[in-house]
Parts: sequence; C-alpha cells; structure tokens
Amino acid sequence: MDKPAPKPNLIYVFADQLRLQSCGYAGDAKAHTPNIDALASEGVSFANAVSSTPVCSAYRASLFTGKHTTSTGMVINELRLSPDHECFGHVLTRSRYRTAYIGKWHLWANQLGHHYDPRNSFTPPGPYRLGFDGLWAAYNFHHVYHRAYYHRDTPAKIPYGDPTVFEPDAQTDMAIDFLTKAAGADQPFALFLSYGTPHDPWGWANAPEAQADRFRNAHLPNPPNYAPRNDPYADGWAVFRRGERAHLERWRRVYYAMTANLDWNIGRLLEAIGKAGARENTIVVFTSDHGEMFGAHGRRAKNIFYDEAIRVPFLVRWPKAIRAGSQTDACLGTPDIMPTLLSLTGLPVPGEVEGTDLSHAALGTPAAEPEATLLQGAGTTAAWANGHEWRALRDKRYTYAVYRRDRSELLFDNQADPGQTTNLVADPNHAQALGRLRAALKHRMAAINDTFETCTWYRDHWTQDRNILRGARGGTHDLDALAKIIGRHFPS
Repeated sequence: MDKPAPKPNLIYVFADQLRLQSCGYAGDAKAHTPNIDALASEGVSFANAVSSTPVCSAYRASLFTGKHTTSTGMVINELRLSPDHECFGHVLTRSRYRTAYIGKWHLWANQLGHHYDPRNSFTPPGPYRLGFDGLWAAYNFHHVYHRAYYHRDTPAKIPYGDPTVFEPDAQTDMAIDFLTKAAGADQPFALFLSYGTPHDPWGWANAPEAQADRFRNAHLPNPPNYAPRNDPYADGWAVFRRGERAHLERWRRVYYAMTANLDWNIGRLLEAIGKAGARENTIVVFTSDHGEMFGAHGRRAKNIFYDEAIRVPFLVRWPKAIRAGSQTDACLGTPDIMPTLLSLTGLPVPGEVEGTDLSHAALGTPAAEPEATLLQGAGTTAAWANGHEWRALRDKRYTYAVYRRDRSELLFDNQADPGQTTNLVADPNHAQALGRLRAALKHRMAAINDTFETCTWYRDHWTQDRNILRGARGGTHDLDALAKIIGRHFPS
C-alpha cells in the first residue's frame, strides 16, 4: 500500500500594523519590499483581505479561534482570552505537528500597562497557550526593538543576546534555526512568527541604520484624505495630541524603514526554507494584524473601518499546489484564516469556527464564497469606555458602516472613491446598495449573536479583573428576536 502524502508544513508570518497600501506589490513605489513583492509573485494574493477587528489582541483572538470578536470577548487590548475554545494550535498539536511560536502573543495580560512585568509578559505553559505546546519564545506585549527579551517556560526574561541586535533580526534567526532542524524530521511543523514591527514608537532608534538611511530624507507627505481635525468618533488612542501632527512625515519615514527591515528578514526566512529543502511542501503565509491611519480621516492608529486600518497583505505560497502569481478577490476576514489554512493542510476544522473556508480561492477553484466581510469595532483600543462602537461590511465594491452612539451611517464606493471621502448614504443612486448592505449587516450580526452592545457590557457580563470568563457567550440564537434587537441601532 502506498504511503499517504506527507502533510505540508506551515509557516505563518505576521507583522504588526503593516497596511496593504505600504507594500510595493500593492502599488506603493516608495516602499522597499522586494522580498514581499517576490512572495506575491510566487503564490496567491488575497486582494480583499481585511482585519475584521483592526486591533492587536482582537485580531489574534480571531486568528486562533476562527471566531468573531463578539464571540471571543476580546473587545479591547490587555484582556486575558479564555482558553475555552478549540483553537488553531490544538488542531495542529493533536495532528502531530511540531509547533513553534516566536514573538508577540498579546492574549494573556490582564492589566492596562505594566507590559514588562512578567505577570503580564509571561504566558505560562498550559491551556492559555492555546495548543502551542512546542517551542515557545514569546512575550505578551512590548515594542522595544533593542534590548528586548522573550520568555520560554519560566518568568525569566531571556535577552536575545547582543543588546544592540534588532528584535526582528533575532527572531528571524530563531525561526531559521527551528525550521532548519524541523525540516529534516519525520513530522510536519507549524511555525508562527509574530513580529512587532512596524508598530510605533517611530523614533529613529527603532529602525536599523541600514534601512533608516534609505528613508531618512524620503518625501512621504500627508495622504489626499488627510483631515486636520480629530475624528469625533475616535478613541483616546486614535486622536492626535497637541503637536503630534508635525511629526507625521518622520513617523512615516521610520515606519517605512521598519518595513524595509521586515522585508529583509522575510527574504532571509524564504532563503532558509529553500536551503532546508522544504520549499515545495511548505505553505508560507505573510500578512499583518491591521494597518495604520497616519492622519487619514483625522485619525492615527487603527480600530476603525477605513481601508488604511483594515486592509492588510495576505499572501500564500505553496509551490506544490498554488499557482504562482495568482490573485483572488475573495473577501477574506480574520475568522476565515484558521479554517482556510487547516483545510489547505488537510486537517479538520472545528465545528464551532465561525469563519469560512476559502481554501478554494487560494487554489483557484471556483466555489461559493461570502459576498462581504463583517467588521466589528466593539470598544476602545485598550480601556473600558463607551461611545466608539461600530459595525461594518466590506464587499468587493462598497464599505457600509454604522456607529452605535448616534446611529450615523456611512457608505463608500471604494472603486470610485478609494480614499473613502464621499459618504453616499443620502445619494439615491446608491440607495439599493445601502438597503442591501444594511440588511446583510443585520443578518450577519444576528447569525453570531452580536447584539451591538456597549464596550462596558462585555466588562460587566464577560470578564472579571480583565479575564474573559470561561463559557462566556452571547444570548439567544433566535434570529428573528436578534434582528429586532439589532435593528434598534439602525436608522429605520
């Protein structure tokens, strides 16, 4: 009897705060991303990939559970995710994959601040690692790119060696060491490499000199949709303080330099995969947790439905099965990643997953797919505060959004207006699209028990001391009843 074909290896690389529009392959001539661009030419690019909740912890919770933010309860940062989910790592480990997790985790801390206290930065072995039981070289949250550290299986802070080493360089070295050894073993491996760059702080000390010199004097002006006043719906992390706008161009220069370093490390990683003889049967994914506004629409940071915050690169290379240089316009959101990649590897998708398996889109096989992606803004970035909640849908043409605070709606034609500067809600020429998307959003929310609650509702019903309680879930699954509840937050 013939031996079954070996399972593919999986390498999942994700940046922090890298937006699609700052990648060369996506059209940015000022970006220096030759290795990311080459990866795009060697696999499939998901042109409509978005971060379903563009905040660090919310993204990671959805990535590892295949569920939406209002089903994980990770509505703000600095919460501790309940391990009461069947997660990506559980399936991989149970299927005899050798796992490694390197870098930022951001699903453990339960304090706002105190990021360097091991009580927040160290995730102990056990259920809160969500099935990643192999190599663990991670930390919960910090953005210090020199003199950085990680944890293994004790609270001890382990430096990367030379204190001058740039953190992504050291993390890439560690990843290369792991995959080189794992490629020769009998079992497949799954490596998750979570970089901290190009997340702020954007000072020149946080960019390696080789890449900093390339962008030190680059002309990177404000975008056409820049707004000089703060967005009134923005939370405390998204508003500009006095004098900060004057630093925007310098911030962008450092951001682009960090991205260039990220690209250099991806090149090293891809070269190592080839040298290890693992290229043909290794699925390589490159993406990001969310983007960055940089002044567009009067906002900084993320946590909003505008394209600068939600659109991310999502590239998948698997020479054995995926056509090089292909592209799909399938609408892919964060909860879709887990079922899509598990299906590509031939592993079972847990029944409680809410995302859609889009492996057919990666393979170029026609099949039914979602018409739009559900986007959720369920709270502030990291504090319990109400008044900033929103919901949205993004399809292949439009973005439709509604704020909970005052029921105001927005509709953008992203093809005709890529800067999303013209709200078409009152335009009769788009009334049909508005009605369709409004109804579709209510239906999608009802299907997952999302009743559009305030941010503090999750604090009061789902958490204790910023720990998300085991078994915390939404209420009724009666779609008609839920539709009525949700409908109160929409204009009639």
